[in-house]
Amino acid sequence: MKTIRLLYPDYLSGGLETYYFGANLLAHILPENENQPLLKVPVAPPDGKERQVTDGIYAKEEVTAGIRSAMEILEQEKPDRIITIGGNCIVSQASFDYLHGLYDNLGIIWIDAHPDVSQVKDEYPNAHAMVLGSLMGSGDPALSGLMKNRKFQADEILYVGLQGLHDYQEQFLRNAKVNFKVQTEEFVSEKEILEFTERFDHILVHLDIDVLDPGLFHSTYFANGELVGDGSGGGRMTVEDLSGILKLITGKADVVGFTVAEYLPFDEHRLHKMFSSLELFTR
Repeated sequence: MKTIRLLYPDYLSGGLETYYFGANLLAHILPENENQPLLKVPVAPPDGKERQVTDGIYAKEEVTAGIRSAMEILEQEKPDRIITIGGNCIVSQASFDYLHGLYDNLGIIWIDAHPDVSQVKDEYPNAHAMVLGSLMGSGDPALSGLMKNRKFQADEILYVGLQGLHDYQEQFLRNAKVNFKVQTEEFVSEKEILEFTERFDHILVHLDIDVLDPGLFHSTYFANGELVGDGSGGGRMTVEDLSGILKLITGKADVVGFTVAEYLPFDEHRLHKMFSSLELFTR
């Protein structure tokens, strides 16, 4: 089994430069493994320039170019397993679509405070909120149209950590017949997770770091009081909660795809910018 790590520091889909910095830092935080070569999707570093919203998607051409580049790398390398290091949530589209072409009986566990099924008509232009809807074949054609394999079905998705929804998100999930539970009071149980994994030969895991409680873990979008996004709230998990869930899934299921997305180390990024302004470090 060939396993690769795909470093995909997309930041434009989330409209925030720290996604780029966070992805590159995360590549160093993960345990070293010489058996898992690191490949990088060529995303140009942040340049401080504002992009346009085109057809309802911010930086549409660059976002879609990133997805195409990721797909080209995967098709060339032909891995059996992929660890995707984001960047924001859009980074799961290429790897999950590719793996769907390799494996028939494949389920997705989406560990996230948010459903990621927004559409252009909902007037939130950042594509990271659209990715799971795209994987289900219901996203904007500019995103879903890049997929090369069959769409994921409603009963192939399990949400873990999902928080309060906007009306349009709830309507989408109900219309699509996704069996979801808002987990403001309690998370889905171990029994529910195991029952889901037992239905599939292989599992994909998408982990959005903002599933963690921003009051306890500060490298998340919602720990930054200056940011408002689409008006959603943060997650409620502790690191201990998340660790237990991940150990359960990886211990019981054949995980062939694992994405870590939306790691936002704001303090570390500020330090980086401070040191970058000093000639001592740059001349």
